[in-house]
Amino acid sequence: MPAVTLSTLTGRRESNTPFSCLTAYDATFARLASDAGVEVLLIGDSLGMVLQGHSSTLPVTITDIAYHTACVARAGVDSLIMADLPFMADVSIERLLDNAGILMRAGAQMVKIEGEAWLAEGVEALSRRGVPVCVHLGLTPQHVNALGGYRIQGRDPESAQRIIDDALTLEQAGAAVVLLECVPSDLALEVRDALAVPVIGIGAGPDVDGQILVMHDMLGASLGRVPRFVKNFLIGEASIQEAFAAYHEAVVNREFPAEEHCF
Repeated sequence: MPAVTLSTLTGRRESNTPFSCLTAYDATFARLASDAGVEVLLIGDSLGMVLQGHSSTLPVTITDIAYHTACVARAGVDSLIMADLPFMADVSIERLLDNAGILMRAGAQMVKIEGEAWLAEGVEALSRRGVPVCVHLGLTPQHVNALGGYRIQGRDPESAQRIIDDALTLEQAGAAVVLLECVPSDLALEVRDALAVPVIGIGAGPDVDGQILVMHDMLGASLGRVPRFVKNFLIGEASIQEAFAAYHEAVVNREFPAEEHCF
């Protein structure tokens, strides 16, 4: 496929054609996913759990993310490469800019950051310096202790409106993409319709512009409880690359997520 850029994602939104995203942490799986058509590869801080064996994403460092970003970038993929800014990477604007620079120099083409409307100053600072930003709203795993666990967000009118308002504020600050995790499907649609930028969902229903899963989850290699929004795409396929292709096709054709994967 042609190299995927932010313009590609915007075009997919405008044509109402969903795009697929997966986490990736090394050159081999990045190449397999890209060759299968997956448009966005995220070097997620989920590596702390699926690769390093931690119980959360909090121990992951900027050095960890940069290392795995460089591994993915060396695969020469056509997918857009997005990298997570890990826990406490944004304690100051100066620190945020330094850490984003580390990831972009490692090969990222976009950075992802978790938070709420208070991120606006940092998003604006990054955007003004040519760093595309994806803001992660809803269930934000780096805030798991403050949230009281991995819980669905935006279920009551007040918290739902806050997520919508946060998304609008961050879009105005320069966010290029919004990612929603574990929110009700109807709220995800409201956010999508309120914004002009692409919206990616994970556990956010079928009516957003793109879908993302952790690679290990969609290959049936989850440790512990499998989240409701996950489907094992390796079942019935002859290879991992065929599973990646099946996932991509299911997203593009709006066959995934199905009703059983939604809140």
